[in-house]
Amino acid sequence: MSKDEHKPLATPDVGGVPSAAIEPIVDPEHGLPPGFGPGWAGRLLFWIAVGFSLFQIATAFNVPLGQRLFGVDIIDLLRAGIALWAVAIVVQAARRAPWHEMALAWIPIASVVELLAFFEGSIPNQVLRALHVGMLCLVAGGLLAQHKSHSRASAGFAWALAIAGFAIGLYQWYFYQDLIARAGELTEADLVTGVAVIVVLFVICWRFMGPALPIVAGLFLAYCLLGQYLPSPLNHRGYSLEQVIEHMSFGTEGVYATPTGVSATFIFLFILFGSFLERAGMIQLFTDAAMGLFGGARGGPAKVAVFSSALMGTISGSGVANVVSTGQFTIPLMKRFGYRAAFAGGVEATASMGGQIMPPVMGAVAFIMAETIDVPYAAVVQAAIVPAILYYASAFLAVHLEAGKRGLVGMPRSALPSAGKALAEKWYLILPLAVLVYLLFAGYTPLFSGSVGLALTVVLILGGSLMLGVGALAVRVLFWVGLGLLCGLFFWYGILVIVALVVVLILANLRTKGGAETVAACREALADGARQAIPVGIACAVVGIVIGTMTLTGIGTVFGNAVVAVGQDSLFLALVLAMIVSLVLGMGIPTIPNYIITSSLAAPILLKLGVPLIVSHMFVFYFGIMADLTPPVALAAFAAAPIAKESGFKIGFQALKIAMPGFVIPYMAVYDPALMLQPQEGLSGGAYVLAAAYIIFKALLAIVLWGSATIGFMRREMAMWERALATLGVLSLVLALPITDEIGFAIAAVVIGQHLWRARSAAPAAV
Repeated sequence: MSKDEHKPLATPDVGGVPSAAIEPIVDPEHGLPPGFGPGWAGRLLFWIAVGFSLFQIATAFNVPLGQRLFGVDIIDLLRAGIALWAVAIVVQAARRAPWHEMALAWIPIASVVELLAFFEGSIPNQVLRALHVGMLCLVAGGLLAQHKSHSRASAGFAWALAIAGFAIGLYQWYFYQDLIARAGELTEADLVTGVAVIVVLFVICWRFMGPALPIVAGLFLAYCLLGQYLPSPLNHRGYSLEQVIEHMSFGTEGVYATPTGVSATFIFLFILFGSFLERAGMIQLFTDAAMGLFGGARGGPAKVAVFSSALMGTISGSGVANVVSTGQFTIPLMKRFGYRAAFAGGVEATASMGGQIMPPVMGAVAFIMAETIDVPYAAVVQAAIVPAILYYASAFLAVHLEAGKRGLVGMPRSALPSAGKALAEKWYLILPLAVLVYLLFAGYTPLFSGSVGLALTVVLILGGSLMLGVGALAVRVLFWVGLGLLCGLFFWYGILVIVALVVVLILANLRTKGGAETVAACREALADGARQAIPVGIACAVVGIVIGTMTLTGIGTVFGNAVVAVGQDSLFLALVLAMIVSLVLGMGIPTIPNYIITSSLAAPILLKLGVPLIVSHMFVFYFGIMADLTPPVALAAFAAAPIAKESGFKIGFQALKIAMPGFVIPYMAVYDPALMLQPQEGLSGGAYVLAAAYIIFKALLAIVLWGSATIGFMRREMAMWERALATLGVLSLVLALPITDEIGFAIAAVVIGQHLWRARSAAPAAV
């Protein structure tokens, strides 16, 4: 542990970076600056976000509120605590002492207790999803009122949206049993509520994320209502407004479909997990380790950006959040050491987007994929690990070649931190991540694994704060051993052990020097987690309209038949078509809805063409990520723009150039699934290992050729004919037709051999 007695283990910050160290940056993912806005409304919104996170934690941990503790129901204990809190507020007000903050915090926390108490903590899945969407709307509408409203009228409208969205969730919470009893027979109130949830979601999504996703979802909704008037084969039998609303707004086929269910459980929990780890100092650990390992190499600052973003991707599945957090340090560093602003931004954008395919946390899509195709999350991690490493290898190669092309050197060793020292000081931060990985691969569910990882992170932060300034080694060892044993009791006695432990640690911290700041940082982590979940959750709810349209009308079959007809003649053309759909959709909508729509359309088709299920889904997922680097709408590039002080379009084109070698990876995985560590018929044991090693080597060779051709440099500047021949070699290696591998290897040998000979011959002349 750190021995700094004056600095708490976790400090309040903005997006994982100390707030005093950065200028506020508008996040292009939702167009809003940090924080919850000024005044009492901002503080209330902050506490609503904290309450939202506590609600999600309680439901994820499945806290048994109906259980008796010391002869009293836990619900009654919570209500008694809320009542005492209310009395304390009244006493503070009577004494003319500060009470407003206590009251603002009391409102959402008391509401959460009552929401949970209604079902004694065991909230039905449908109600959980409805309340999740309602709370997302409440926080999102409040943020719009605080940050995007320039008049009282617009602020009032945004708050009305927020309250309406939350009220819709309450409607399904309160009338859950009635809605189950009259399933399929909507009352007038049901119909109004069903229409309202679609309208509120569309407006909030439009204001938050732009018009693209609401327009796409709106077209699908219009198809449900008007598709019977289209010519064959696009037409359907026709559906009434009541049928469409019942399908979209109630049950689990539309707004509350699988993506919303995943957002309400796995995604939110892992967002919180990353938020707490960032505040504990994980970003600094990753940055110091990357600087120590690669800062002194050729083009060191860019390699630091790639490596630190790869590490950051293990805890944060959001590419934009990754850009904003690590890019604050890496982009100015790259510029200072000679990289162009556009290239520096492009490096960070490319490296950060890879976080969505970097296990173990990956992006929200990975959780949705696991639920959609009904495989363990560990299977998705297994399929993603090699492509993720190859993706970062291609980015690493691109910055290495660019540095060689421009003669950029590394940083002086004297200015670099020690990677070993950084790990020695903060090794304990890796423990929650290690436990998470172990539990995932031991067969536990992502929800359980994430819950344990989050709990351990909170315990580490609070426990570490208590130990600041304790010099006696024996005391520190006894404390951590005892804390570890108490955490271990969780596996035998349930979640209440962890809850009680966290409560005790919070109370202890409030009585120690620096402890109050640590508790405040944890509180801000809760609020920031709710804020970060908004774009993901809203996108999941809106894209449910698309899923509902496909399940109601079967429109996906029409598109599928057309692509299957193409794929029967050429699988390569079918893959190119699926890639184009992913890239075009991704230019307007985020990765999550892009994946959901494209996988619903294209993945079943690729399966029919013989592509394994998980490989087909990973294919469209991969290009959905690439779409965030593709101009004109490249979220990751525009996130880097204000930091790099360069045009988002220029950064996007540079990012696309850097990521270009990675485009070959999903194609090669389709033709040889061993690249994603998938089983192959007739291969096992040593034969399978050799097959996997062969395809990985082939992919690396293709990445080297493609990266060199794209940058135009290997050991020296490449001639145009060399770049063209290298591109031909890449195509030969990717196609996997009879003798194309042999042709690709021969071309690679010619290109690399003669280029090295030319470079060696030119060296004496240069001297």
